[in-house]
Amino acid sequence: MSRKCVLGILSAGLVLCMAGCAVGPDFKPTAAPIDAGYSQKPLPTHTNSSSAALGASQRFVTGHAVPAKWWQLFRSQNLNALVERALEANPNLQSQIAALRAAQDLTRAQQGKFFPTVQANFNPSRTKSPDNPLLSSAPAGPDGIPINPFSVYTTQVVVSYTIDVWGQNRRAVESQAALAEAQHFQVEAAYNTLTASVVTSAVQQASLRGQIDATLKIIEAESKIVALVRQQLEAGYANRSDLAAQEAALAQVKATLPGLRQQLAVQSDILAALAGGFPNQLREAFKLSAFHLPTDLPLSLPSALIEQRPDVRAAEEQLHSATAQVGVAVANLLPNFTINGARGYSSLELASLISPPNIFWSIAGNATQTIFDGFTLINQARAAEGSMQQAAWAYRTTVIAAVQNVADALHALHNDADSLKAARDFERAAKISLDLATQQMEHGNANVLLLLTAQQSYLQAVIQVTQVEANRLADTAALYAALGGGWWNPGRPTVPIQTFDTAAGVAEPLTETQVNWFPWFKPLGSTN
Repeated sequence: MSRKCVLGILSAGLVLCMAGCAVGPDFKPTAAPIDAGYSQKPLPTHTNSSSAALGASQRFVTGHAVPAKWWQLFRSQNLNALVERALEANPNLQSQIAALRAAQDLTRAQQGKFFPTVQANFNPSRTKSPDNPLLSSAPAGPDGIPINPFSVYTTQVVVSYTIDVWGQNRRAVESQAALAEAQHFQVEAAYNTLTASVVTSAVQQASLRGQIDATLKIIEAESKIVALVRQQLEAGYANRSDLAAQEAALAQVKATLPGLRQQLAVQSDILAALAGGFPNQLREAFKLSAFHLPTDLPLSLPSALIEQRPDVRAAEEQLHSATAQVGVAVANLLPNFTINGARGYSSLELASLISPPNIFWSIAGNATQTIFDGFTLINQARAAEGSMQQAAWAYRTTVIAAVQNVADALHALHNDADSLKAARDFERAAKISLDLATQQMEHGNANVLLLLTAQQSYLQAVIQVTQVEANRLADTAALYAALGGGWWNPGRPTVPIQTFDTAAGVAEPLTETQVNWFPWFKPLGSTN
C-alpha cells in the first residue's frame, strides 16, 4: 500500500465523517419567560424615606445597567479594597477557575478524536528456535544454513481512524463544550456570590459593631443612673429595692455584650476567609456610618434576567450537554466503521532495516454492529433522554428561583424602608421618654419602674435602628447579586489565574510559560 493510498483512504473517511449526519435532537436555546413577573400587583417605583442616616428613598429604574463594580456604589474604600483582595485570593473562586481550565482541556481532548491516531513503534527481538528442522522457524542465511538464534528488527507506523458517520464524536464534542461553557458560568456565579458575600458580611460586621457601641453607651448611661440611685438611697430619697432593680437592669444590658462580641468575631473570621486569609490577617474594620446607601437601583425585566444570571446560563448549558448526550447514545446503536493501516520495515539486521526489500504494509477496514447486548444500549439511550428531561426541569427550577430572588430582594427593600421609618420613630419617642424619666430621677421624683421601662425601650429602639439600616445595605447588595452582578458589563476587575503549590502550601500566579500553555484562557475581566 503506497503512502498516497493510505492518505487517500483517510481523507475519504474524513470527508464522509464531516458530511454525515449527527443523530439525536439538536439543542435549541430555551425561550425567555414572557409571563414572569416580580409581584401580583405592580410594585412602587421607589421606597419610603426616613430621617435615619441611611433612610434615603431608593428608586428602581427598569432597564438601568448593573455596574460591573456595583459594590463601589457604597462608597467605602475599605470595602473596595477587601473585595479586590478577595477576588485575587479567594480559594473557592480559584478552584472554579481551575475546573474551567480542566473542562476546556477535556473539550480539546474530545476534539482530537476527529483526527486519526498515528503510532510509531520499534520492536527488536532475539529468538532461539528448536534445532529440529521440522520444528525450527529459524531463517536461512546467505549460505542456506539456518541462523539460530536469530534477531528480528521491526519498525512501523500504525494509523487507525474511526469514521464519525453518525456524528457520535460531534455530539460528544458538543456535550463537552457545553459542559465547559457551564463551568464558565459557574466561575461567574462564584464571582457574583463572592462579591455579594463580602459586602453583606462587611455590613453585618458594621451592624454588630454599631450594636456593641450602642450597648456600651446604654451601659454608660445606666451606670450613671445606678450611681445616682445609690446617692439617693444614702440620702434617704430612695429605697434598696429601687437600687436593686436598677442594678439588675444594668447587669441585663451588660449580659448582651459577650454574645454580640462573639458574633462580631465570627463575622470578622468569615470576612478573612472570604479574602483568602486567616483570622489574624483581616485588616479592615467596618462601621455603618462609612457606608453610603445607593439610591438609584437597576431593575431588569424577567425576560432579560435569564441572560444575566450565571446560574441560569449554567443550567441551560447543562441542558445543552444532556441533549447532545442523547445523540451519543443513539449513535451507539448504529454501526461503527474503522480503518486501520500499517507501514514499516522488518529485517534480520539492524543496519539494513530501512531498505526497499524490507518494506511491509497492511490496510484493513472494520464495520461493527451490536446485534444483542441484553438491551444495554437501548436502555442507555432511554436513560440519556431521561437525563435530558431532568436537566430541562432543573433549568426551569433555576429560572423560577432567579425571578424569585429578585422579587424577594425588591420586597425586602420596600419593607426595610418602612421598618427603618418605624424604628426611627420608635427611637425618637423612646429617647424622649428616657430623658423625661431620667430628669424625674435627678430631681428626686423617683419612679424606678418608669425609668427601667424607658431604658429598655430605648435600648431596643437603638439596636433595631442599627439592624434595619444594615438590612437596607445588605438587601441592596442582594438585589445586585440577584440581577447577576453585572459580569457582562465592561470595567470588572481582572481575576488572576493562580496555581497552588501543595508542597509549599501557597498560591502563586501562573508563570509566563504556563500562561502561554493556556493561550485560549483569559483571566476574568481581561480584555487582552
